[in-house]
Amino acid sequence: MSLNKELLQILACPKCKSDLTLTGQEEGLKCSECALVYPIREEIPVMLIDEAIPEHDWENGVRAKD
Repeated sequence: MSLNKELLQILACPKCKSDLTLTGQEEGLKCSECALVYPIREEIPVMLIDEAIPEHDWENGVRAKD
């Protein structure tokens, strides 16, 4: 099941307040301004700055903070 499109329209990056876009396989929400990805776990976006993954790490397969 994919993320509700209405929810996606109202969510903003908690760090810079920019718009977010879904990653390719809908596993996260990407902020282009901050170059961070907020993971989606069990269909719930984790919108905590401390849990965000740098975009470069996300592209290399990292899906969670250590």
